[in-house]
Amino acid sequence: MHARNRFRDGYDFSRLIPAHPPLAPFVVQNPHGQATINFADPAAVMALNQALLRDAYGLRWSVPAGALCPAVPGRSDYLHYLADLFSGGDDALIPRGPQVIVLDLGTGANCIYPVVGASEYGWRFVATECDQAAHRWARQIVRINRGIAALIEARHQPDPLACFANVTRPGEQFAACMSNPPFHASAEEAASGSLRKRRNLKLSPAAATLNFGGSAGELWCAGGEVGFIERMIAESAARPHLCFWFTTLVSKSAHLPRLRRALARVDPAQMREVEMAQGQKQSRILAWTFQRA
Repeated sequence: MHARNRFRDGYDFSRLIPAHPPLAPFVVQNPHGQATINFADPAAVMALNQALLRDAYGLRWSVPAGALCPAVPGRSDYLHYLADLFSGGDDALIPRGPQVIVLDLGTGANCIYPVVGASEYGWRFVATECDQAAHRWARQIVRINRGIAALIEARHQPDPLACFANVTRPGEQFAACMSNPPFHASAEEAASGSLRKRRNLKLSPAAATLNFGGSAGELWCAGGEVGFIERMIAESAARPHLCFWFTTLVSKSAHLPRLRRALARVDPAQMREVEMAQGQKQSRILAWTFQRA
């Protein structure tokens, strides 16, 4: 994990349980005698996330049943690498405070990037979401966390195929946008992915209906991850001054050649690929800008 990630040294359950007592029933010992949770259990992951956010930032947070329950440490990494883009990798030059405005595309019900980014760096966020129920839940998360509520504005995106259209205003400018696109291109593909995940975790048949979390809009969209990012690239070229940095997560390295070709067609001034890792999970940030520093 990133050097500034507050969770990079593991989980201190002696601190986390007092911060969020409902975590206690989910804590077990692994074969090495170390405290852990069952990461295949969404309720355990929810409780751990709630404890981490309460302990680190004093946040109150939850997601509705069936919604994506993100891994907070991994989501934090994206924000820290975004800060590195702003500063050129020099911690002393990281801009902090509400003058930095970030656009979060598809924030989901969890609104995780805005609440962590506002808490960690004091940045302002505009958080967009096309699903009405998820949009309302995200607004509620913001509302109950009064310490950061003034830093986050949630906006509904009426068109699920649009990125910047409808939710940005004339003359508005952002330091960056960020996105974690849906992986899959269809509901069937998403269901197949969940089945593979259950098999990889060697879950028993009794656990076959385990819900790993994720509503339709969080798990799949037209064209899947590549289709979403290609639309994002095309829209960014039509409004090159909207964001200094346009950024997105790319879950599969196999998607990069096609995305590089899409970027080459719009000819950005700079393009970056930032590798990230959390345990065995590999991901990367694709970033581009049409502006010169």
